[in-house]
Formats: sequence, C-alpha cells, structure tokens
Amino acid sequence: MSLHHPTFTHMHAIRHGFFTRSGGKSNGLYKSLNCGYGSDDDRNTVSANRAYVAEQLTLTPDHLLTAYQVHSAKALIIDQPFKSEERPQVDALVTNKPGLAVAVLTADCGPLLLADEQNRVVAAAHAGWKGAIGGIIEATILEMEKLGAERSKIHAVLGPTISRANYEVDDAFKHRFLEQDASHETFFFEGNRPGHYQFDLPAFIQAQMQKTGIKTSFDMGRCTYAEPDTFFSYRRSTHLNEPDYGRQIAAIALTS
Repeated sequence: MSLHHPTFTHMHAIRHGFFTRSGGKSNGLYKSLNCGYGSDDDRNTVSANRAYVAEQLTLTPDHLLTAYQVHSAKALIIDQPFKSEERPQVDALVTNKPGLAVAVLTADCGPLLLADEQNRVVAAAHAGWKGAIGGIIEATILEMEKLGAERSKIHAVLGPTISRANYEVDDAFKHRFLEQDASHETFFFEGNRPGHYQFDLPAFIQAQMQKTGIKTSFDMGRCTYAEPDTFFSYRRSTHLNEPDYGRQIAAIALTS
C-alpha cells in the first residue's frame, strides 16, 4: 500500500509513492512491507518486499535504489543501478535518468521526495534531525541543479514523519539547535518532564525547505509513531522494548 500526494500525481512524467508497512511478506515485528536491509528481517523477504514496491512503480527490482543512510548531509547523483552491497553512504539520491527510482528508508525521520518535472530531475532525501540541521536539503537541491533543475520549478513533499506530540528531546538536543541559530527555539515546546521538550521535526524540515527558494513544499501530516498499523517507528519500538523495527520506503522516478 502506498500514499500519494497531488503535487506529484498531477505530473505525467513522475511516478512516486510513500509506501506504508502494509502489503508485504514479512512477519512479526516486520509485518509486512519491511524494505530495510538494515533490519534483522530475512534478507530474501526484504528483497521480495522491495520487488513489490518496484512493481507498483512499474519498474524492475534492480531499478529501485536506496543508499546506505548515515544521517549525513551528503547527496549523490546516480545514473545507473548499483547492487545493494555497493550502496553509497549518503542520505539523498538524485537522478535525471528515466526508469530509475531513487528512494529513502525511514522509521520516524522525514522522507523527502523532490521533482522538477520540466527539467526532468528527481530526488529522494532522508531528513532526520541530524541531516536536516546539517544541510541535507540544500545539498540535495544543489545536486539537482547540477543536472539542470531550477529552484523555482522544484516541488517537494515530506512524507510520514514523527510528529511533535511524539518526539520528546532533552536539553542537550535543544542546545545543538540553538547553538546553530537562536531562532530554532520556535520548534521546541514544553515537554511532559522537567528538562524535556517536544521537538517539531516536520515543521523544522518545512522551514529549511522554504529557505531554499523552491516553488512548493508540502507536508503530508502523517505521524509514524501515532499509527502503528500503518507505519514503522523506531521510537515506538524503543518504547515498547522491541528488539528491532522495520523501515518503510518512499520512492520517486521519471517515466521513460
């Protein structure tokens, strides 16, 4: 099962999907569309799940590509498939090659899909708090521009991400943000415990997107933590003392 946003469904040259945890072959903690090779799920089952996602995008499995995500601010242009064991250690993939889906895996962090349909450039970025504050959004757009994209023509959509209500952080976390820019105070709200705050990651990502000067940026407004039947969540699994968690995938591709 996948979610779609009108921004991209209205673009004839674009296929995309923010896939939920439903529709796959995994069991137990990973039920059922776990697409993360980084989990302890059976690798063959994960491959079957990814093949299903590729099929939904009318692509072959080897043309659905994800990076080895490391919470960095590194983006990379790709123009051909690579093997899973050769995944680059970056947090955004960019392409202008038709029939090649760039994708990200998340379980609370922000999955960002971007497209300049007119200049035929797409990207997928993994925006956790480290990447968002570190510059992954700007880095992704710079790589898109290298392929001919124009900021004034780029549209972006933030998929399911942990919400403010479910993202408690401590003083040290908040301090990192205020050290960079005191105005980041606006993304922190009173928590339920002394010395703790509720951090609005989706709003922070949206604010960073708006600074770039792209044409539009939308937030789907879905919380990974709050919808256990629909999304995987690292933080929810931690709170439940579960030994591991699955990852959902978000992907975008240019049509041939």
